[in-house]
Amino acid sequence: MDPYLIVQLILISIGATSAMTWFSYFVSKKFQKLYKEPVLLCTLFGEFNINLSVGLKRKLGWMLHFLIGFLFVVVYHVVWAKDILSVSLLSALLLGIISGGIGIIGWVFIFKITRYQTPIDFKGYYIQLFFAHIIFALVATLLYFITMLLVIVTKAYIT
Repeated sequence: MDPYLIVQLILISIGATSAMTWFSYFVSKKFQKLYKEPVLLCTLFGEFNINLSVGLKRKLGWMLHFLIGFLFVVVYHVVWAKDILSVSLLSALLLGIISGGIGIIGWVFIFKITRYQTPIDFKGYYIQLFFAHIIFALVATLLYFITMLLVIVTKAYIT
């Protein structure tokens, strides 16, 4: 795989995951609920009885959150590169809806296997998570489009 493409996908995933996370933190603060994915991931490490310091659990929670974002962006890239969907607002919304569904299913599974006991408004969390994934997909699509244009322009003027 092209190293420039890997850097491109990493940067896109950082931007999209950050936008999603900012949204989650905003909604969490607005409704005074725990909707922060990295915090939930950190807490879940305790549910697995993993003997790590709180600081390391926090770092792992953030790293896992961004790794999952990167994996979503890689899948988006494959979808766009194989012309399964075009890079468009409509595809962003469709990918966001699909990603939101996958995210909700993933969290339901995680909460079930860990028997998560901390009080959380699950319905509110899943609604927030769905919209957070739409934001993720919209930002990822926008950044992908912008970086594609930059690559095209750069290749046209440099080569």
